[in-house]
Amino acid sequence: MTAIVSAKLAPRWWHSRGVQRFMQHRLALLGLFMITALTLACIIGPYILPYDALFIDLRARFAPPLTGQHYLGTDPLGRDLAARLLDAGRISLLVGFFAMLISTVIGTVIGVVAGYFGGWVSTVLMRFVDAFLSFPSIFLLLALAALLEPSPVMITVIIAVTSWMEVARIVEAEVKSLRERDFVLAGRMLGLRNAHIMFREILPNAMGPIIVAATLTVARAILLEAYISFLGYGIQPPLPSWGNMLNGAQQYLASAPWLAIIPGLTITIAVTSFNFIGDGLRDALDVRNDQF
Repeated sequence: MTAIVSAKLAPRWWHSRGVQRFMQHRLALLGLFMITALTLACIIGPYILPYDALFIDLRARFAPPLTGQHYLGTDPLGRDLAARLLDAGRISLLVGFFAMLISTVIGTVIGVVAGYFGGWVSTVLMRFVDAFLSFPSIFLLLALAALLEPSPVMITVIIAVTSWMEVARIVEAEVKSLRERDFVLAGRMLGLRNAHIMFREILPNAMGPIIVAATLTVARAILLEAYISFLGYGIQPPLPSWGNMLNGAQQYLASAPWLAIIPGLTITIAVTSFNFIGDGLRDALDVRNDQF
C-alpha cells in the first residue's frame, strides 16, 4: 500500500519543479501568452468590433488595413476582415481543441490497454494502429472530408479519427515501462482490478507524455483544418475559418495580399505557439531533468 500511495504522490512531487522549469522556458511562456491573447481576442473581439462577420458593405470592398473602422481591411464583399478573422478563430480553435480531446481519449485508452496486457492484446491493437498509420493521413483525411458533410462537428471528428495513432504509440510505450513497477505489483497483490490499476495507478504516472502529445495535437489539428478548408473540403462559407479565408484570398494575392497574409500569419502564430508550449511542457514534465 505504501508503494501505491507514494506512486500517487509522484505527480505532486514533480509538479512544483515542473512549474519552475516551464516558467524558465521563454519560448513556452511566449507561446502561452500568444495563445491566451488570441483566444481572448476570439472570444471578446466580435462583441467589441463595430461590424460583425456577415455585414456586407459593397462600397468598402477591398479596403486595405487601417482604413476607417476596418482595422484589418475588408474582403471582396466588403465584409470586415477583423470580424471574420476572430469568428474564424473561434471555429478553428474549437476544432483543434475538441479534435485533440477526442483523439487523446481514443489513443490513451488503446495505448493503456495494449501496454498493460501485452502479448496478443498488444499485438492486435498495435497492428490496428499500424494499419491506420500505413495510410497517408492527409489523403485519408481528404477522402473522409469529401464523403461526409463538411460541418465543424464532422470536420472535428474526421481530424480526431485520423490523429489518435501517435498518442496510442506514446502511451503504449510509457505503460509498458510502468507496468512492472513496484506500485503496480503491489496493486495486483492487493487484488485490485485491472481497470483500477490501469486508469487509477498507471495512467496518472503517464500523464506527462500524454499532455505534451495533446498540446502538439492541437497545433496539428488546427493545421489540418486549415489545410482541408483551403482545398475546399472543410468548413464551408459563409461560415468563416482560417483555412477557407485563405482559399477565398488566393485569387487576390496580387491586388489585395492582406486577405491571405493576415489569416496565414494567424495560423502560423497559433500553430507555432502550441508547439512552443509543447516543448516547454516536455521539459517541465520530464522528471529526468530533476537534480538531486
